[in-house]
Amino acid sequence: MPREGTGPDFIEALARGLEVITAFRPGRPAMTLAEVAGATGLARPTARRILLTLTELGYVRQCAAGFALTPRVLDLGVSYVRSMGLWDVARPHLERLVEETDESCSIAQLDGSDIVYVARVARPKIVALSVQIGTRFPALQTSLGKVLLAALPPDEAARALAEPSRSGLTALWRPERTEWEAELSDVRARGWALTDEQLARGIRSVAAPLRDGAGRVVASVNVNAHAAETPVDVLVRDHLPRLLHTAGEISLDFGRVASVPHTTMTSVPVARL
Repeated sequence: MPREGTGPDFIEALARGLEVITAFRPGRPAMTLAEVAGATGLARPTARRILLTLTELGYVRQCAAGFALTPRVLDLGVSYVRSMGLWDVARPHLERLVEETDESCSIAQLDGSDIVYVARVARPKIVALSVQIGTRFPALQTSLGKVLLAALPPDEAARALAEPSRSGLTALWRPERTEWEAELSDVRARGWALTDEQLARGIRSVAAPLRDGAGRVVASVNVNAHAAETPVDVLVRDHLPRLLHTAGEISLDFGRVASVPHTTMTSVPVARL
């Protein structure tokens, strides 16, 4: 996150506050003042003022280990998901897809070189990596991310992948540019993506794009399976057709919702007779 903006309207204090919030990552649920200052590169007095401000606003609480985030931080992400309308549109379709496949299904969007999960219906199974709303993974090694990267012009995809991942995860598959360019070209041509233990052992999935009313790819949806339980041919032969049908239905519904004009009703005083 840049600490210095490029224009006169950039608010440095806001940027620093967001930087403090994002300093709390998996494995670091609580941090001392010194740890927050070290993680953000902020001076300790500055980090302290930000933490106390966030505490007063309800986003941070003080604890025995120092400071920790509160559940109120989830409001920031939930507001984004609700504003997109994706969850309300996708939920019944995802739930039906989970029933048909007996596998977990998710929706994600691209943020730099990562994907971020914005909707999910899970089946309780033992998996190598925990996934919830807001979870980040490197995009290139996931089926969801491949679909999203393939929807970009090649130069734009290269710029996205040049950004450092903020997932905190080192993926198993680390291809050279020629290899991932060929992979994204294949995804672009067939309209769906597969990943087979490229992110982590035991994880394989297929994904398809979700489009808005103008045909733009706005997200991707997947069926995720454990490699020990679901062979690749089952994933592609049985689950992929259902996934592609579901992606089409969600895209159609999303386009319909977006095309509905929204008006604000104002109350009009009624004259007394």
